[in-house]
Amino acid sequence: MDNSFDSLDQAFDITVTPEEAPKPVKKVKPIIEVDKAEDRQKDYTYARSQLYNIVEKMQEGISDAMEIAQQSEHPRAWEVAFAGAKHTADVVDKLADLHKKMNDLEKEEPKPAAATQVQNNMFVGSTSELMKMLKENK
Repeated sequence: MDNSFDSLDQAFDITVTPEEAPKPVKKVKPIIEVDKAEDRQKDYTYARSQLYNIVEKMQEGISDAMEIAQQSEHPRAWEVAFAGAKHTADVVDKLADLHKKMNDLEKEEPKPAAATQVQNNMFVGSTSELMKMLKENK
């Protein structure tokens, strides 16, 4: 068997016997039980906490930007402060969208009932049997 370590084996004067030779290992794919509802809840909680952190940090940045804008009275400073406020509002909107999406996912969609409507019936029998059956149903 040609091995990529043959040159090293020769350099260190190592001989590998067939018993010592590495054997191919079968890769076994592990079976993982996935609880989608639990994963969904974890993801929702994580995303929600991250959005809260972002909003808090952005609010601090807006406060600083407003302070700088007031001190400098420069139009660009006000523009930056207002842009930060807009971006914070966008993140809050994403938080509301996340909540709505989570509620939509939690709603179980009812499975459609099997169609019970019968359109083409066929009676196999004589007309006298049909008349007898109809009289019994009245």
